[in-house]
Amino acid sequence: MSEAFVRLVREIYAEPRAPIPLHAPVMGALEKARVGEAIDSTFVSSVGTFVTGFEQAIARFTGAKYAVATVNGTAALHIALLVAGVEPGDLVITQSLSFIATCNAIHYCGAEPVFVDVDEETLGLSPDALRAWLEVHAERRSSGGVDRASGRRIRACVPMHTLGHPARMDAITQVCADWGLILIEDAAESLGSYYNNQHTGTFGLLGVFSFNGNKVITTGGGGMIVTDDEALARRARYLTTTAKKPHSWAFEHDEVGFNYRMPNLNAAFGVAQMERLPGLIASKRVVAERYAEWCRANGWHFVREPEGTRSNYWLNALRLPDAEARDAFLDATNHAGVMTRPLWAPMHRLPMYADCPCGPLAVTERLADSLVNIPSSALDNGLA
Repeated sequence: MSEAFVRLVREIYAEPRAPIPLHAPVMGALEKARVGEAIDSTFVSSVGTFVTGFEQAIARFTGAKYAVATVNGTAALHIALLVAGVEPGDLVITQSLSFIATCNAIHYCGAEPVFVDVDEETLGLSPDALRAWLEVHAERRSSGGVDRASGRRIRACVPMHTLGHPARMDAITQVCADWGLILIEDAAESLGSYYNNQHTGTFGLLGVFSFNGNKVITTGGGGMIVTDDEALARRARYLTTTAKKPHSWAFEHDEVGFNYRMPNLNAAFGVAQMERLPGLIASKRVVAERYAEWCRANGWHFVREPEGTRSNYWLNALRLPDAEARDAFLDATNHAGVMTRPLWAPMHRLPMYADCPCGPLAVTERLADSLVNIPSSALDNGLA
């Protein structure tokens, strides 16, 4: 069946022989024009009209009140955690089935991740597993949840919308409210995804997006913090601009800040990509439906958007019987010039996070050993 799948992919992308990537950006004259405008303006670093324009475009698209552009999604998540009040020694609950940036950003704050399981359907953090871990390991105090064994503060929860499929945000939001946890969404992969008609990244106190080269839209490298809290947005912008006090000519800094602001050149690329975004998402959903139809006809398991959601289908995925079948499929397809890949190694399997607190991770283990990402590039939507 691997041969039949390879034929399907080559048919979808109208490419009979050349290698087919996992996820390639769609770009052209539109991006060149916007970047050229940024070059002509001479503002090519972290100040310029395209930075502001890109922030406004993301805020409008997601429905957030404020957006702050950063150099990448990891930097955005780091700052989101800091401005939310995560401090050294805190515990932050997240999922092990995630890209390493989620855990690294927690670690940058001096905090420690706690891993709970994910849902089979959404691939994202399970609110049932979250509540179960808290009921066993935590106690409520006036300041919020505290780890019963260590006395450490459980400060925040960071669900990730895996492969662009929204997690069960209503239930996660309720558990966080019950336990006094700050909710910060790792929406890095889910620009254009909705849970009950609300855009991902806008359920929590803050949300974070990524514009890496393999995302739905790209700025080459880039990230974005979104929030409805004006004070948090202002502080995020300040910290990402090296904590420089506003002044027409003086360089004064009153705390440790970060050189995390997105350059105007990258933002110009992003402004152009935002013009493409609706067409890109529509195209990706067409590709996903082709895969779904083929899988239904051939008895394969294609990962569909969960009920009550609308997914951007950032990376399409197949679920195979086990790790042995997964690896055989990966070998056959990559050998045939069709790029496929497994999910990331779960965080609790990595040496630097192996000793972090965790709950049962049976679903995480099964998904990590059976899911395969398949080519998911959007078809060119016709914009030059």
